Amino acid sequence: MLFSDGKRYNSAPGRNRLLYGERLQRLVIDAGFTCPNRDGTVGRGGCTYCDNAAFHPGYSVPDKSIAEQIDEGIVFHRKRYRKATRYLAYFQSYSNTYAPVERLSALYSEALSHPEVDGLVIGTRPDCIDGDKLGLLEKLSRECKSLTVEYGIESCYDDTLRRINRGHDFATAEKAVRDTVARGISTGAHFILGLPGETREMMLAQCGRINALPLDSVKFHQLQIVRGTAMEREFAARPQDFLQWTLDEYLDLIVDILERLRPDICIERVAGEVPPRFVTSLRWGMIRNFEILRLLDEKLVARNAWQGRLCGF
Repeated sequence: MLFSDGKRYNSAPGRNRLLYGERLQRLVIDAGFTCPNRDGTVGRGGCTYCDNAAFHPGYSVPDKSIAEQIDEGIVFHRKRYRKATRYLAYFQSYSNTYAPVERLSALYSEALSHPEVDGLVIGTRPDCIDGDKLGLLEKLSRECKSLTVEYGIESCYDDTLRRINRGHDFATAEKAVRDTVARGISTGAHFILGLPGETREMMLAQCGRINALPLDSVKFHQLQIVRGTAMEREFAARPQDFLQWTLDEYLDLIVDILERLRPDICIERVAGEVPPRFVTSLRWGMIRNFEILRLLDEKLVARNAWQGRLCGF
């Protein structure tokens, strides 16, 4: 089975060209938010794997205005992606609905007022949303070309969520996704593969729980051990609790996951990149995401596999 762009999975670029007729490039924004498991509301120290500095580009820093970050991001991406002409403001760092509605409205409106920005992507936690915030997002989604809320779910298993100090359970994530979709808002989720204590079988089994959610898109990242985090210390103390793959083994896992996912779920990402200075080892060398995607395409062809082949939909 082939999708609209000729790939064997429902890729984000293919979906965007189908919906909008062009690529919409994300510009990462750091608006100075924090998280409730950092400031003491539900916990301290944050998630055990997290150092946000490892996950966003140099132009994205909170001491710059939203407009400045967008302008610098456009310059940055025009050098990397020459075909990019329109942009989405991606509020990524920490929990980007963790503030009063009035502040959120001001920040989102500033981003949407930029002449080259067509929409928003808002990354947040499932426990940082409520009816008033969803009301704001619903209103904005009707006024712009594209608006997506991406929830960091990370795992479908409560034991794992407790172990990584996530500060919420899977039921909270389920409710947040369903409440958001009920407002007509495009909704995505992020999952980490390889969290401590999880087996390959568990990672495949959670595909059923993902399929049961009314998600429009998902992101998968391999766990990377970031220097200075609590997880780095945990990995040093109990490496046997962590699955580690070669790149070929990881791609086999991704293919197995894709085969079990509903074909209508858009795949935003299958692996993550962290700058080498942040991680304890480069298990796959300096390979970039575009090369991983090329190898994934080859793996899907070699296995005669495609997204949804085994999911029963």
